[in-house]
Amino acid sequence: MPFITLNFQVHQPFRISNFQANGYTNINDLFNNYFNHGLNKWIFERVANKCYLPANRILLEAIDNLKHEKKKFKVSFSLTGTFLESAEMFNKDVLDSFKQLAQSKCVEILGETYYHSLASLYESKDEFIEQVNAHRQAIRDYFGVEPKVFVNTEMIYNNVIGKIVEDLGFKAIFTEGSERILGWRSPNYLYVRKFCFPNDPPPEKRIKILLRNYRLSDDVAYRFSARNWDQWPLTAEKYVAWLSATVGEVINLFMDYETFGEHQPEETGIFWFLKALPYMVVRDPNLEFLTPSEVVERCKPIGEIDVFEFSTLSWADMERDTSAWLGNKMQQIMFNEVKNLERYVKSLDNPELIKVWKLLQQSDHYYYMCTKFWSDGDVHKYFSSFDRPEDAFANFMNILADFKTKIFAEFLKGREL
Repeated sequence: MPFITLNFQVHQPFRISNFQANGYTNINDLFNNYFNHGLNKWIFERVANKCYLPANRILLEAIDNLKHEKKKFKVSFSLTGTFLESAEMFNKDVLDSFKQLAQSKCVEILGETYYHSLASLYESKDEFIEQVNAHRQAIRDYFGVEPKVFVNTEMIYNNVIGKIVEDLGFKAIFTEGSERILGWRSPNYLYVRKFCFPNDPPPEKRIKILLRNYRLSDDVAYRFSARNWDQWPLTAEKYVAWLSATVGEVINLFMDYETFGEHQPEETGIFWFLKALPYMVVRDPNLEFLTPSEVVERCKPIGEIDVFEFSTLSWADMERDTSAWLGNKMQQIMFNEVKNLERYVKSLDNPELIKVWKLLQQSDHYYYMCTKFWSDGDVHKYFSSFDRPEDAFANFMNILADFKTKIFAEFLKGREL
């Protein structure tokens, strides 16, 4: 009987403004000058009304209706720090509805990087650790719970990341169930991080690895409304039959929460699918919902997962690597420019500068600069607020140049590195 984990990524970035430096930008007001709060509010309100609020109502209703069943409906969320801040700024009803879900005892909140950044790819991991701890504190403050399972930005994973997250006290980490790391093996089992460091503990004490079943996840996230798909239309009955027939111990379904109502509009029937799915799974004798933490407690790892740093994995694009953010020169230049500012920004100990620097690390900025073609390119264009990747690069470069000017002007006031 396979267990089902139903997991959602919830993220809204702070998108940058169409910025032109004029020499008068106040160093204490960079957040308002560099980031387009009008656009961010408009998008957040749109997604809140189309996705967050109606989808949360559906999940709350299903949890309540099934709370007396032997097999309950359970779900988990990864809520980024920028999403939580956006909800505070633009629509507190959204935040309240997620708090209601968290209080149901059928919802697990996962750990993340606060800024949904690429900090885990820096040579120094100090910033990555800071952001993980900042997110953990935010989840405590907002929801009163301690995250036990971690999902890195866009499921980016390698052995080093796994070791750091393990040392931070997490029980398990999610990543993509790619054939590149699995070979002949199935993603529908629990695994453990490979032994590859001198001080590694025995397998039972190493971090567990939960692998996303990307085929079954993407059937909903990407193919649900595709009329040229040979399985269209996808009903809850058909989908649960696929889950029930799948071989393995645990099927990890993980997708963007905005799938419901935003990426897949209401008229596709996606909300009817979401309404029916919990009941269909609970009533199937072969299936049972669990939270990721419960899977770690109830299942035993069947093998190790080995991902060397030069083979870093993610859930993005067909390559399932880091090329969605670092695949061209524009992305690489901006990534390195931002990364190399760390010691300068932090030595100034200016909260405004540190916050802006961390916001410039959001993976979304680099994603918008991607120049891929075909279906992957279409997805990048869908999310971007710029017409072309080159426009995203030029605008980000304008902001970064102004930001660097502000930073180094501070040192001209007599401060030492």
